[in-house]
Amino acid sequence: MKRLRGWWLLAAVLAALPLIFPGNYYVIVVGASAGLFAILAVGLNLLMGYAGQISLGHAAFFGLGAYASAILTTRLGWHPWLALVAGLVVTGLIAYLIARPVLRLKGHYLAMATLGFGIIVHILLVQTGGLTGGPDGIGGIPPLSLFGWAIDSDERWYGVIVAALLLVVLLALNLVDSRTGRALRALHGSEVAAGLMGIDTAAAKTSVFVLAALTAGLAGSLFAHQQAFVSPDSFNFFVSIELVTMVVLGGMASTYGAILGALILTFLPELLVVFEDYEVLIFGAILMLIMIFLPQGIVGGLKDLWRAARRRPGKGSQDAA
Repeated sequence: MKRLRGWWLLAAVLAALPLIFPGNYYVIVVGASAGLFAILAVGLNLLMGYAGQISLGHAAFFGLGAYASAILTTRLGWHPWLALVAGLVVTGLIAYLIARPVLRLKGHYLAMATLGFGIIVHILLVQTGGLTGGPDGIGGIPPLSLFGWAIDSDERWYGVIVAALLLVVLLALNLVDSRTGRALRALHGSEVAAGLMGIDTAAAKTSVFVLAALTAGLAGSLFAHQQAFVSPDSFNFFVSIELVTMVVLGGMASTYGAILGALILTFLPELLVVFEDYEVLIFGAILMLIMIFLPQGIVGGLKDLWRAARRRPGKGSQDAA
């Protein structure tokens, strides 16, 4: 239960937010958006932070989940929840099919391969207009409902997204503390050493890649039903870079760091709206500064400061003796 203290604290803070800002449309809407990006960042952090596998095309899985829900509900008349489940199946299957060949690569070759996959998906969303609506996207996506209770208000969507985020975080925490999580950390340290210890490195990389894709697909489906509209611009290359920045900013191999990075980079553009034309440059500068001065991210940097502060009094007393 000790490892879940942070989870309970997170749940309490997220539940209290609407009570602290009652009727505040802005906070609820941006908070829901931050929750969606946090789901994406937590999944990507499992792949990058724990397994050490670079992905620059994660927005593609986000888009696949969104478009699966959009197409199945508007074109084929499927029930929204059934479309969401089908979107997860499609996203997971595509991730599994590309994982084996792509994850044979390492370093910048892997980064380029995932980047290429993201670009291919984005081009397909734009060019297959008869199915995806092309650059104009798809509108009229029906909302989700629970027991006849339509999720059609910002407050209700906030609750659904928070519940999904807490579920994903709980899954990530349990995975990290399991035998699989230890295998992923060994894989990150040295793939050769992990293989010598008897870890099936190919299966481990494939599993975490599919799991990260499934969390992205879930976020994409929720996004489609929340917005009632999707277009390719919401899943382009810049979104993938933004997700990587969230993980690096918060702290690699830190579930709560990924959430912190998502919160910061969701609210930051709202605070810097006057610099909208320079958003890409600002994100790039943030990524550079973090890599130079806080290579372990904000959470990792704070942990180092805390350890240094705790050691300092002991060192002083030893010197005095």
